[in-house]
Amino acid sequence: MKSKIIIVLAVFTTFFSCKNEVKEEVQPIVENSITTEIQLIQFHTEHRCITCNNIEKLSKETIKGNEAISFVLYNVDDEKNAKVAEQFEATGTSLYLYNSKTRFTKDLTEMAFMYAKNEGDKFKTELQKEISAFK
Repeated sequence: MKSKIIIVLAVFTTFFSCKNEVKEEVQPIVENSITTEIQLIQFHTEHRCITCNNIEKLSKETIKGNEAISFVLYNVDDEKNAKVAEQFEATGTSLYLYNSKTRFTKDLTEMAFMYAKNEGDKFKTELQKEISAFK
């Protein structure tokens, strides 16, 4: 019993400790967006919840009018998106900033889920902060 708890804690710690680090080695293929240096990439599954839809809506509203950032939406259940989903290790709804020149990526999934459902203004403020710091 004790060993099961230790294993669960190790997996949990590993999963959440790596969530927000900037990764250099990811080289995603962004096929369905306008080529911009900075991309806001959202992954989703075939069946989308309210929060997932809000993440898309609020993300688009936040970057509206910003010609330097493109929004890219990928369905992870679609086979043609398997390679890019694998590169980002995305298996469901997730949100990333990606710089095509430096190949850096920033995982914003935790922030997105925290604010997208009930705190739209906070979501936009936090996303804008992340974008400003990312450039």
